[in-house]
Amino acid sequence: TCVIGPFQEAFPDTWTWNNDDKSPNVELCSRNEGAYFYIDPVNHSTGTAAVRGNKGFDRGLHYWEVTFCETFGSSVMVGVGTKKAKLHTSNYEYIDILGTDSESWGLNYKGYLVHNGRPTKFTDSFYSGTTIGVLLDMNAGKLSYFKDGSFLGTAFHDLLDIDSELYPMIASTASESEMQLGIRGSKFVTLEDLCKHTVRRYVDYKNIDKLCLPQPIRNELKML
Repeated sequence: TCVIGPFQEAFPDTWTWNNDDKSPNVELCSRNEGAYFYIDPVNHSTGTAAVRGNKGFDRGLHYWEVTFCETFGSSVMVGVGTKKAKLHTSNYEYIDILGTDSESWGLNYKGYLVHNGRPTKFTDSFYSGTTIGVLLDMNAGKLSYFKDGSFLGTAFHDLLDIDSELYPMIASTASESEMQLGIRGSKFVTLEDLCKHTVRRYVDYKNIDKLCLPQPIRNELKML
């Protein structure tokens, strides 16, 4: 184990962007860690393009960093999504594709969080060269962001009941824009904590007291 982002002890990850799970307007390079959007010298951006990571998460804590080499155009984003999350629009449809529906959650470079098509101001705009850290806590169902190593806050709290793995995702509408994947790491809690979070994933709050468990444990489950 080693220090990775906010983790004092974490296991390094080696996942990359998935060359088989992306918009046709995304080109990957640097061992699939670099992503280029709309690089055709003749046909410039005609919509929105996204790419998924090749590893999904349904438990544990996971952290990764993405550097925004350019920030311009309608939208450049980083976030997470299910296997059903959209990867592409055409016909000059420039949108915040991460968060356009219930299958993904995203942060755009203008500082807005987006989910279910609803934008919410979260932080100041960021610019070319900014590194955004993403902390996905699949035990607690939370997604948080960092900016150049500083904690921005928890962006989403509603991931606990997602019945699907979540995948890292990035997206852009901008011609010849580039994003680079950086450090990646994962951390898993104790077996006891893992068991509690697994129970809480499948039992909603109102049914916790129906479980045949000691009251102190049921009280802990209610706080998760």
